[in-house]
Amino acid sequence: MTPDLMEAGAQKLAAHRSKTRSVVDGEQVYFGQGVALYVDEITVSFDGFRALNKLSLTINVGELRCIIGPNGAGKTTMMDCITGKTRPDSGTVFFGSNVDLLRLSEPQIAQIGVGRKFQKPTVYEQLSVFENLELALKADRGVRAALFHRLSSEQLGRIEDVLKLIHLQPEVRRTAGLLSHGQKQWLEIGMLLMQDPKLLLLDEPVAGMTDEESERTAELFLTLEGQHSLVVVEHDMKFVDQLTQGRKQVTVLHEGSVLAEGLLSDVQANEKVVEVYLGR
Repeated sequence: MTPDLMEAGAQKLAAHRSKTRSVVDGEQVYFGQGVALYVDEITVSFDGFRALNKLSLTINVGELRCIIGPNGAGKTTMMDCITGKTRPDSGTVFFGSNVDLLRLSEPQIAQIGVGRKFQKPTVYEQLSVFENLELALKADRGVRAALFHRLSSEQLGRIEDVLKLIHLQPEVRRTAGLLSHGQKQWLEIGMLLMQDPKLLLLDEPVAGMTDEESERTAELFLTLEGQHSLVVVEHDMKFVDQLTQGRKQVTVLHEGSVLAEGLLSDVQANEKVVEVYLGR
């Protein structure tokens, strides 16, 4: 992508945000009773196929929740509903105790504090690691304006903190396109963190990573736990075990509903879970 095209795209995004900002500006999210996300009986059908079937789920403030399940269980559709990409046929989705996500657009949901990481990393490959983080920090600016604007000491400190978290300090001036697959994943997570989201949705974050990169990613997520609420959709049971450490809740989806929920050891011993997922 050329700089001119990136600039045009950024200007379009800024224009769209200026139109929608009044809806969410000044709207404070209240996390009453410690709940960050409340999904209640959402149903989604595509051409007669029920991707979600009265799915209900609660994520607490600062919680790290792993969600597993076979292909077609509804994991991606669930995240699509939370982030505004898909509108459910019925049900409710609340961020905190007062923000109805179903009445907001995708950009508004991102702006109010919900970040999403897709499986395939999306970064500006022609720019450096530092420039990618800088753009994420000043997302309302055009690309050129952001790159030539002088950063404050506070902004520089923020970028430095994120670089430490994502293990990319040695690569700070490296072109993003030259990073390994795992490093690109970390960079995109870093770009999300620059926006300081309250809730992070992470779709198969270690797919394609080496064992060492997966271990570092687990360390990163455990560091973020408590500061952010994290929902991690994953198939890698070793990674799930590293994240849950035998003491965190795991949710199993099947045919658009919650099949089981509990500690990983309990879920792995559940006969229904073994039959439809782990035993395959």
